[in-house]
Amino acid sequence: MICPPSVPTCRRPGPNPASVHRDQFDFRCLERRTGGQRRARMSRARTVLWLSPTLRSVLSLYRARFMEGQPQGPPNSAAMENGTEPDGEERPPGFQETTITEGAARIVFPNANEVFYNPVQEFNRDLTCAVITEFARIQLAAKGIQIKVPGEKDVQKVVVDLSEPKEDKAELKEGANLALEDQPRTAAVGEICEEGLRVLEGLAASGLRSIRFAREVPGLRSVVANDASARAVDLMRRNVQLNEVAHLVQPSQADARMLMYQHQKASERFDVIDLDPYGSPASFLDAAVQAVSEGGLLCVTCTDMAVLAGNSGETCYSKYGAMALKSRACHEMALRTVLHSLDLRANCYQRFVVPLLSISADFYVRVFVRVFTGQAKVKASASKQALVFQCVGCGAFHLQRLGKASAASGGRLKFSAACGPPVAPECEHCGQRHQLGGPMWAEPLHDLEFVGRVLEAVSANPGRFHTAERIRGVLSVITEELPDVPLYYTLDQLSSTIHCNTPSLLQLRSALLHAGFRVSLSHACKNAVKTDAPSSTLWDIMRCWEKECPVKRERLSESSPAFRILSVEPRLQANFTIRDDANPSSRQRGLKRFQANPEANWGPRPRARPGGKAAGETVEERRRLLQNKRKEPVEDPAERAAWLKTFPCKRFKEGTCQQGHQCCYSHSPPSPKATAEATPTDCPEAPSQNPAEPGAATGPGTE
Repeated sequence: MICPPSVPTCRRPGPNPASVHRDQFDFRCLERRTGGQRRARMSRARTVLWLSPTLRSVLSLYRARFMEGQPQGPPNSAAMENGTEPDGEERPPGFQETTITEGAARIVFPNANEVFYNPVQEFNRDLTCAVITEFARIQLAAKGIQIKVPGEKDVQKVVVDLSEPKEDKAELKEGANLALEDQPRTAAVGEICEEGLRVLEGLAASGLRSIRFAREVPGLRSVVANDASARAVDLMRRNVQLNEVAHLVQPSQADARMLMYQHQKASERFDVIDLDPYGSPASFLDAAVQAVSEGGLLCVTCTDMAVLAGNSGETCYSKYGAMALKSRACHEMALRTVLHSLDLRANCYQRFVVPLLSISADFYVRVFVRVFTGQAKVKASASKQALVFQCVGCGAFHLQRLGKASAASGGRLKFSAACGPPVAPECEHCGQRHQLGGPMWAEPLHDLEFVGRVLEAVSANPGRFHTAERIRGVLSVITEELPDVPLYYTLDQLSSTIHCNTPSLLQLRSALLHAGFRVSLSHACKNAVKTDAPSSTLWDIMRCWEKECPVKRERLSESSPAFRILSVEPRLQANFTIRDDANPSSRQRGLKRFQANPEANWGPRPRARPGGKAAGETVEERRRLLQNKRKEPVEDPAERAAWLKTFPCKRFKEGTCQQGHQCCYSHSPPSPKATAEATPTDCPEAPSQNPAEPGAATGPGTE
């Protein structure tokens, strides 16, 4: 019988064997025991361990886990700032950490691209905290609980002090003493509210958002910070201990979908679910609409804007069940596509969504919806969706509802199929064909009453959030939007179609107001014109504007949209005199309505990869290597030879290039400029009049 090899010793490195951790195995201590019977038992045990693959794998995993040295005890913030473990052990020399303070939270995360932090998303997190705070205020007020937000003044005390006359102060004091016993219950930040909200962050990463909830939002019962990555959960636990919110935040390692599917019972559902994935949240929506409580809040972020904006319509259909179109109103259409997808998934379980706030900002869209249950309400969902017919020439669009809701006897609603289409095969303005997009959400994107509550709270407490100024500006524009008008046109779209000068925003808005129509801006685009005027009225106004700034008709093709639109005389005489109400209030006050580029390369960060390089370093390196990758090579032989001489010869570096000076690539040390260039994709033969020597390389200087 072949004896298996002895089990290797597993202990911590160090000169003193007595320093071995008590939780780690040291198999040598078993070998030191004397007695033939004891040795025979050990020999049989080793044989069984060696012959059993399952036991061997379990033993290896158990030994490897203790070899890593798991941290014990609460973390030390000073040690974490210096890059050491909480138990005092130093990390590897190449390991670095960064400490970030955002809002009331302070987190530590590795510099490597494992769990990333994007400072541009601070606006997203601030707005979410403001929305959940107002949602908690509404939910807990129905239970007789009043929330206390740091920095907010007691409005009731201020009103009493200003309204009561001086002679009634004595009676007021007596009434105040009696009212102390009947004061409502309060919920403060950082305290557990037994009747408060249960919050789930399905993809928590470093746990920053959950920690901010615990430290900034009052009226919470618990916060579950979940992530599928073990490294992310370990980092989450450290940050929870660092911020002293372990009594509220519960780190969890699980698949977000399975976790939400396990909380489908009405008693186990979450009051708030926040989903902020990398890319599309489509795979999480089905579980989310089932795991949120009745009337609960569902917060969803989508960063796959290339798909939602129409670059890949078939991919958008596979993820969201709708075809996206390329248009100037693509950002609002992205919001309506996400809302359609949420409502469609909720309808499968006799539930429906009610949007509270829908934001298009930076490189993502963010929606806040409440989810309710009701079979009768679900029947009306078809009439809330619409298809979009968009002209490929002039950009005019028309909406076609999927269903029709009409009043019946007894105050009931009768639902039927809608009639259409609303357009002819060719556009009535330019004669071009139509593209079909959708379905999309055709109802209002926001609950203006709720938006007003959030705006009032942020304005009254501006020091609560770092991005409070931008929140005020965006919410102010939202309150000015026309809620019942889907999509919009843009100034540059209207003027570029007929190749004329662009009118000012106030001139076009004034012309629409003079014509008797409503008009507003849109938070999704600074040049947006959202109006209930039909497309024919818009083009009549643009025809009148073209008469003041004439276009050279001889340069227009007879088949172009501009020629066909301008060949028709306007039936409406536009008045471009500036009206006072044409300038919106948010514009007059100079609010920060649209975000300027906050920093270089401020878009979405790369996907987190375990063991990867730092995010910024990887991006910059790839940009340098891929620079001019798709640049067309010059056709002139002399210029092409000079261009190829800027690239180093790989075979020369390896010592195998036998072309010598006849090689088309450079044999000199690479310069910084040459290093910044990319290697050409096609490698021509080296120009030579003499045939190549036997055994010499006949191809270019690349492998």
